[in-house]
Amino acid sequence: MGSGWGIRRDTAAVFVVFALNGAALGSWAPRTPALTQQVHATPGVLGLALLGSSVGMLAAASLSGRLIERVGARAVVGWSTVLACVALVLVGFAPTVLLLAGALFVVGASVGMLDVAMNVAGVEVERRTGRPVMPTLHAGFSFGALAGSVAAGLAAGHGWSPARHLTVAAVVAFLVLLPVLRDVPGARPQHAAEAVASPYPAPVRRPVLWLLAAVALASAIAEGACSDWSALLMVSERGVGQGAAAFAYSGFALVMALARLGGAWTQRRFGATRALAAGAGVAAFGLLCAALIPLAFFGYLGFALAGAGLAAAFPLALSLAGDAGKRADGTGGARELGFVTAIAYTGFLAGPPIVGGIAQVTSYGVGFVFVAAMAALIVPAALAARRSRRREEAAAARIPLSC
Repeated sequence: MGSGWGIRRDTAAVFVVFALNGAALGSWAPRTPALTQQVHATPGVLGLALLGSSVGMLAAASLSGRLIERVGARAVVGWSTVLACVALVLVGFAPTVLLLAGALFVVGASVGMLDVAMNVAGVEVERRTGRPVMPTLHAGFSFGALAGSVAAGLAAGHGWSPARHLTVAAVVAFLVLLPVLRDVPGARPQHAAEAVASPYPAPVRRPVLWLLAAVALASAIAEGACSDWSALLMVSERGVGQGAAAFAYSGFALVMALARLGGAWTQRRFGATRALAAGAGVAAFGLLCAALIPLAFFGYLGFALAGAGLAAAFPLALSLAGDAGKRADGTGGARELGFVTAIAYTGFLAGPPIVGGIAQVTSYGVGFVFVAAMAALIVPAALAARRSRRREEAAAARIPLSC
């Protein structure tokens, strides 16, 4: 009973950390109108400042794996969350565009480190429990982002400045972290167990990780496009008002969060690869409906289907990446997770501009046909990743591949 309670506390602690990561994003992103006025920036200049966050995330994610192996996931979770809290305060008080860009870079870097560390902790929970919990943990991120954005809206509605709002948000996040941090797994650095050597080459030399990175990248492109362009599609090509158009992404995000709550059951019932492939098919179908059927109803329906279909793609890709790095003693996976996450972040960085460029030359509908194609590519990538992993396992065991 004690062991079971310990496992439940581990799971709850990591769920809270995922929620804190989502809340960090949800807290500052909705305040960009107020931040624009605060630093006296034009939209183009602000866009360059916002790029700092994405660059910071990408840089930190690529370095986090080795750091986690050196000091442990729990330490990285703790220090990166504290750094994110400090950076949120700096964002709120930034008086110039340059200082805002620097503060957002720190936010991105801290959140990038936290992202990899919390997923490593999530993989450890899966190994301890023997149950697929990664989709449920990512639901925590979705609900955290939703809570952060709601709080940001209330703060803006009551006339709170970004400085006041983000300072309160940072203090609350720090106070929430304190009681759960000790239950986050990964206290013992993995290098202490290196008597059991990794049987795998560097991540960059492993085809299975490139294929899982392709899954995560395609998912990131699709998620980013739905976030940035769904409302514009609904306004410009479906004739709905701006207020109603915002519900297209709201539906996408809400359905994704709810689907992630049921993702563990789906993975147990059908397996990770089938869940990935089926979800990608649903997402591609939904995006095609939104892109090609000139009725507002099918736009809302299509984005809801996309949220449901993409719900498991990113968490399952990371879960499989962590499993692909597992050593004989049960440790390992941090470098593999960092590698896949870093590549996936390029999708969040480059995907929306690509879709915008296609829409500029053609239309938003054609842009979302491209997004649907990206979602559909998850299917062959997931199947190929499973075959590649089986080849690796067969080679490591020195037995012929049976099929």
